Amino acid sequence: MKNKIGNMCMILGAVLVGMALSLFLYNRWDADRAGRASDEVVAQMESMENAQEEDAAETTAETSVGEDFMDPDTPMKTMEVNGYSYIGTLSIPAVSLKLPVMEEWSYAGLKIAPGRYSGSLYSDDLVIAGHNYRKHFSPIKWLHPGDEVDFTDVEEHVWKYEVAEVETLEPTDIEKMTVSSETDDWDLTLFTCTQSGKMRCAVRCVRIGKMR
Repeated sequence: MKNKIGNMCMILGAVLVGMALSLFLYNRWDADRAGRASDEVVAQMESMENAQEEDAAETTAETSVGEDFMDPDTPMKTMEVNGYSYIGTLSIPAVSLKLPVMEEWSYAGLKIAPGRYSGSLYSDDLVIAGHNYRKHFSPIKWLHPGDEVDFTDVEEHVWKYEVAEVETLEPTDIEKMTVSSETDDWDLTLFTCTQSGKMRCAVRCVRIGKMR
């Protein structure tokens, strides 16, 4: 009887190890797939932007931005790629990230790229959500105050930010994620789940330049 129980425990243990390994391999494959999907979107967006530049009238003047462009109520312009609308690309040199950002987040969309959770560039309250994939938002937890964050919109205006604070929030702290307090005023927030999935990592950024 003891041998039988022992064999059953060994079999059960082997099954559990196999399941854990399968889950690990699936998560690794899914993360790699997500990274490739984002890279492909960035490449397509850059190709489309280059084509638009060739079609536009040539000019030697640098891009300037009028007051109407900075109107907080102005809708952000988008670019459609493979059925999804994107508002631009996010670049974080400190962790070697360059990712497209969808116009609106969704569970299906987060499998491909981060998405706008709320706010806008123009009203200085943009919040971007991303999956905790290693080639998406997992590395943002390593950012430090002063690190550079750039957002290039679909018209190729570059919005320059720097990290002000990195904090951990409860998943139910929706208001803290999207609303500035009297003492903290962030122009850009990036957030994702922690490794355990029980908390949220939020990177708060302030704008240091409008665009070029």
